This record gives sequence, structure tokens and C-alpha cells, in this order.
Amino acid sequence: MTSVFIRVRGRIAALLPGRADLTEMGRDPRRDLLAGLTVAIVALPLALGFGVSSGLGAEAGLATAVVAGALAAVFGGSNLQVSGPTGAMTVVLVPIVAAYGPSGVLTVGLMAGVMLVVLALLKAGKYMQYIPAPVVEGFTLGIACVIGLQQIPNALGVPKPEGDRVLVVTWRAVEEFAGSPNWTAVGLAVAVAVVMLVGARLRPTVPFSILAVIGATVVAQVAGLGAAKPIGDLPAGLAAPSLSFLDPGALGSLLAPAVAVAALAALESLLSASVADGMTVGQKHDPDRELFGQGLANIAAPLFGGVPATGAIARTAVNVRTGASSRLAALTHAGVLAVIVFAAAPLVSKIPLAALAGVLLATAVRMVEVGSLRAMARATRSDALILALTAVATLALDLVYAVIIGLVVAGALALRAVAKQARLDQVPLDRGDHSAEEHALLAEHIVAYRIDGPLFFAGAHRFLLELTEVADVRVVILRMSRVTTIDATGALVLKDAVAKLHRRGVVVMTSGIRAGQRQVLDSVGALELLRLEGREYATTPEAIKGARFYLESAGVVPPFPARTSRSVIEDPEATAG
Repeated sequence: MTSVFIRVRGRIAALLPGRADLTEMGRDPRRDLLAGLTVAIVALPLALGFGVSSGLGAEAGLATAVVAGALAAVFGGSNLQVSGPTGAMTVVLVPIVAAYGPSGVLTVGLMAGVMLVVLALLKAGKYMQYIPAPVVEGFTLGIACVIGLQQIPNALGVPKPEGDRVLVVTWRAVEEFAGSPNWTAVGLAVAVAVVMLVGARLRPTVPFSILAVIGATVVAQVAGLGAAKPIGDLPAGLAAPSLSFLDPGALGSLLAPAVAVAALAALESLLSASVADGMTVGQKHDPDRELFGQGLANIAAPLFGGVPATGAIARTAVNVRTGASSRLAALTHAGVLAVIVFAAAPLVSKIPLAALAGVLLATAVRMVEVGSLRAMARATRSDALILALTAVATLALDLVYAVIIGLVVAGALALRAVAKQARLDQVPLDRGDHSAEEHALLAEHIVAYRIDGPLFFAGAHRFLLELTEVADVRVVILRMSRVTTIDATGALVLKDAVAKLHRRGVVVMTSGIRAGQRQVLDSVGALELLRLEGREYATTPEAIKGARFYLESAGVVPPFPARTSRSVIEDPEATAG
């Protein structure tokens, strides 16, 4: 017990910030402070918008950006990552709010944070790299569609209809708008989205999102546009007075949503950190430490009324592009937002909901990388299918199911492709020291096959079919030196094939079985069959010699005269089995 405690303590110590992090933060503080200020300006409307979309309100988005952003910056595994509320997480939270209310979201956030810390302690971060690129691209496309559809009620200026299925809610919102149009809200949303999209093309370094939101707010106030519903009053601080969590007895029902939130937080955060690494030279994140930082951030954010957080790709990209070099930039971003919460809450509360809807609509459009989607769709049919399935599942089901479906389909297609690489080829017998007549006589009664590639469950049964359809011969030689891997299914199929050939009176001999494959073959009894009468050989020439001796002993061929000349082997790989 003591040794386990010591190991856990050592693991936690390895995940905590060190002196090197403080050194990095002091190298170029001016650039980091400027980058942090820029990111905060970009993050403000996003934090407000995602808070509103989640169903907990704009104050929840701000609390998340401040608390989770600061903790993830200090304890995370990336020097450049910026964390906070994201559109992907909002998609997951909407049905949780509908089913359990705000207290359910806060409880789920705490549970997910604990799960992320446990994943970090178990060193699970490295496994996220195995998620195929088409799954990530399809996932991102689906999220972009969901985020865009979630903004339709606010963009149309109608109350959000009941329901947790985004397609149903969107359709009901359109029906309500058709009955009572609110063109003021539509105009504000479209204007903000257009300014952001066009401005980003013309001047990528200018924070058009905050400028567009400020402009929309001023227009709504000056023109007295009563139809432009504002965010509403924000608390002047981070502590939510109505903060409450679900009864412990209800935790069981929240386990599945918590797993979904934890999985999404891990996936999106590590993906965002990888993107940051790719945009810089010499930066490399620690995936386990990133999970640890995100875990602490998600444990703390609900205590201040915040929603679950992840690493944010868009804000992280802005952070990198504006020259950030250390954690100080992300920490500054959180600090600036905290000042806004305490000092400018009355001003922020006047922002029209339609303006925030325009911000998120533009964000959804910018999430879609048309070039990447086109390249992925053109790569292979399998990649295109995986991308499309993941995107549709994200839109129609939920994010976790979408990722699971994408991974299952990707795994099945990958296994199919690997299984196709395995071949069973008939190869000519080596001449050895036999005359042409002797070689021809042996070839009448012996057939040799070479197995190339993996012999495993996905393609092993094809070998059984091919082997058992061998023509009328007396000996089959299986050359196995090119078998890359073999599992229990492959070994059982091989055993069945050998047994069926034995029942037909065909002797099976093998050559070149590797040491690492013997245990699998032996465990299912395949080697036991092959060892009968010494029919398992190290090399192909030895197997041919054994086959010739068997045929001679059975009286099928006459004894050949002994040769004294050196063997001439036509196939240079024959000695290897």
C-alpha cells in the first residue's frame, strides 16, 4: 500500500509545473502580455456566446473562460494552449441541461474533471494519437453544423423551442419566425457574421469579432431596437449565488454524460495542443500533463458556476499567431476576462443575443476547412466514408456516439485493408540437386505455397478455403517465413486446414516458422499436427528433402541416386523457409 502511494505521489509530482515553466514565462513577457490581451478580445464574445448556447447563460461562459483558462494555462501540458468554453462542448451540454438542468451540468463537469485527472495518472494521453484523421475531420464538420444550427433561434429573434435535438429545435424556430418575423435580429446576426468573415480575409490580425459585437450593441442602443433582445444582467463577480449540485444519489445516471464530456475534453484539448505544436518550431506538448491541467480546470470551473472546458483551437491559433511563447499569454487572457467580469458587467449585459449568434455562425463557418475536407474525400473511398459517417452521426446523434462510430468503421476498414494484403501464393519447387526428370516427377506430387502477410481473424478463413481446394497431390509444403503476425484465429484456421488435408491423405509440411509464432500455434494444437513424423522444418530445402523421402518411402517415386555436387537453389529465399 505504501509503495502504491509513493508511486501515485511521484506521478502527481511529475505532472505539476516546474521551474522551467517559470523561466519560460520570464523570457519575453511583453510579447506574451500583448498576445494574451489580443486573445482575450477574441475570446470575450465567444465565451458569452457559448455560455448562452449551453443554456447556463453568458455568465457561465465568462466564468469558464476565466477559471478554467487560468488553471489550464498553469497546469496544462502546452505552453501555447488557450482553454475555455467551446462549441463542441456546448453541443454535448445542451441535452444535459434539458434533462438535468444547470445543476446537472455542474455535477457532470466535476465528474469529468476527476476522470481527466485519473486518465493523466494512468498515462492515457498518448493513446489519443491513434484517432484517424477522417474521424477528426468529420467530427469537426459535424460540430460546425450543430453550432450553426444552435444559433438559429437567437439569430431569428425567437425564444428557443423545447427539445434537445438540434434539427427539431431549428425547424420549430423557423416555423415560429415564419409566423412572426423579427428582421431586426436577423439583420444584426447577418451583419456581425459578414463583418467577421470578410474582415478575417482582409485583415486577419484585427479582432473583428469584438468590433462587430460592439458595433451591433451601439446600433441596438442608439436606434432603440427593442426587438434585439440583450444578454441580460451579469453577476459582478465569479461566484454564482445559486450554485448547486445534484443529489449524490443521482450520480449514477450522470455517469454516461460525464464520460462523454471527459472524452470530448481530452480529444479536443489534445487535438488543439497538437495544432499549436504544428504552428511553431520547437514546441511539444505533454499529453498526460495536458489531461491533468484540463482535469483540474474542469473540477474548479463548476465551483464558480462555469461549464466544462476544453482547449480551444481557434483561440490557441490566435495566441500562436500573435507571438505567444509561454503560458503567460494564456494566463493574461484569463486575467483580462476577469477584469471585464468585475468591471464591465453592465456594459456586457447590453450585448444583443442576435449579435452573439452572428459571432458563432461565423465561427462555425470558419471551422470548416474546405481544402482539408476535399483532400480527405479524394484520398480513398474509405476515408470519404468515415468522414461522412462521423459528420452525419455528430449531427443526428451526439459527439461520443459519432466518434465511436467513426472509430469502429475506421477500424473495420483498416482490418479489411490489412487482410487484403495477406496472400497465399503457389511457388515452384526448388531444383536443388535433382535432374530435370527427377524435378518433374516431384512436382507431380508436391505443391508449395508461400504465405505472405498477417494470418489473423480478418482474413484467415480465406486461407482455409484456398488450402482445402488444393488439387490432387500427395504433399503440401507451407513456407511461413513471410508470415508477419498470427493470432489464435489464424492458428486455428491453419490447424483446421491441415486436419482436412490429412483426412484426404495429403501430408502437410511447413518451413520457416518464426520463434514468436510458435507459442500461438502450439496453444491451439497446430504444432502438434505439424510435428507428426517430423514434418515441421527450419528451411524449405529441408522440407523438400523430407517430402521426397516420404514419397520414396510410400513407393510413389523411385529412390533418386545420391548427388555429390553442391545444391543450386533457384529461389534465393528458399533457405529462409
